[in-house]
Amino acid sequence: MAGINGSSLPAPKQGKQLTPKDFFDFAKKVGAEMMDLKFVDLLGTWQHCSFPVSALDESVFEDGLGFDGSSIRGWQDIHMSDMLAIPDPKTTAVDAFFDKPTVSVIADIYDPITREAYTRDPRYVALKAEAHLRQSGIADTCYIGPEPEFFIFDQVRYEQNQHRGMYEIDSVEGAWNSARIEEPNLGYKPSFKGGYFPVSPTDTYHDLRGEMVYEMMKLGIVVEAHHHEVATAGQAEIDMKFDSLLKMGDQFMWYKYVIKNVAKKAGKTVTFMPKPVFEDNGSGMHSHFSLWKKGKPIFHGNRYANLSDIGLYAIGGILKHAAALLAFCAPTTNSYRRLTPGFEAPVNLAYSARNRSAAVRIPMYSNSPKARRLEFRCPDPTCNGYLAWSAMLMAALDGIKNELHPGDPLDRDIYEMTKEEMKGIPSTPGSLAKSLDALEQDHAFLLEGGVFTQDLIDTWISYKREHEVDELRLRPHPHEFALYYDC
Repeated sequence: MAGINGSSLPAPKQGKQLTPKDFFDFAKKVGAEMMDLKFVDLLGTWQHCSFPVSALDESVFEDGLGFDGSSIRGWQDIHMSDMLAIPDPKTTAVDAFFDKPTVSVIADIYDPITREAYTRDPRYVALKAEAHLRQSGIADTCYIGPEPEFFIFDQVRYEQNQHRGMYEIDSVEGAWNSARIEEPNLGYKPSFKGGYFPVSPTDTYHDLRGEMVYEMMKLGIVVEAHHHEVATAGQAEIDMKFDSLLKMGDQFMWYKYVIKNVAKKAGKTVTFMPKPVFEDNGSGMHSHFSLWKKGKPIFHGNRYANLSDIGLYAIGGILKHAAALLAFCAPTTNSYRRLTPGFEAPVNLAYSARNRSAAVRIPMYSNSPKARRLEFRCPDPTCNGYLAWSAMLMAALDGIKNELHPGDPLDRDIYEMTKEEMKGIPSTPGSLAKSLDALEQDHAFLLEGGVFTQDLIDTWISYKREHEVDELRLRPHPHEFALYYDC
């Protein structure tokens, strides 16, 4: 395969369960003298460290490699900082973003003393979620199909200190640049909320998105489509074909990594922030979700929208626990700039076959039983996929076990409904603080089967409150000067 650096490198055979020996054979085949070890922190960002392949042998896949975990976000227990990263050979791939051939592998985190998996490792949570699903007898596979959106900017500047707080973004596609002197300015700027599906020359990022897709395909990621999204200023979407929960968690990490690095090479910058542009559409990550057993979909049936009772109960579980789920699925203060009533985001905790203002939608593009699935529309791409999708699975399983029917669907235009009619439809929390409060009160369903631990949940809540909610609450907002300076 041709990497982004122009080298021609083969890829591991897709579907093969690679062994430690396969890793070294593959490294030799591609001429890689370096291994890049990657693992994910609690919030969902990859960390890495590189090692000469010549300094390693097959024992590393059992003994692991030691590192200091005290500086990793969410893992800062200084008195227990020694940790082990044990690479998973099944994740072997060529990392195309180094000058020389480099083989990448994703690691799981272990305690070096007890030799037990570290409970705050998000990838371990996904592993446990899949095991719990199989043990439940309800299904054996959870498929996830995310639709992450993002912005491609030409420049971003921001600062926050004691005497100044500002941000500035810019994009050659920005509607605000229609009068900028560009020598010449040729127009073709997507208008606010006018960026959905235009062809070139309005869509200036087709080739860049295409390069992102080609790099993903070389990694074995199956991409279904890419296109310009609704907002101005380079909003984009690249959709991956559904895959099992853990594998999609791994792919989502590669997805962000590839997109950011391809953009940087082109002199652009990418953000997955849900709401970077005021008064325009934000970036969500509608997450398609289905359960299968022995190769057959179990959400298909003869109920509403061709769902089975199990499918309806799964919706009931997601809606019941939605406020708590959003602490993982929409996990930033900025997430709630997008989840705002009256805008495009789905804030109504209801379900529908076609109504995109409902939090859970049942796509109706196909009558095939294999296509019957749920689409949870509230998540956004700042989430940690391993945690968000595991939490979704646990909520659905709770609904199925307890036969939680979701009630009547929302098949009306909400903008034509009266305030009295809307009172009966609950909404998503209005802030990250409220979602964290909901998680604090409602998380027993996550603890089933030991998938999530009380320690992880407590750590998540305390980290988010201290480092995000409180930090934002304490700072004056730039718009407050416009509102109050001359009072």
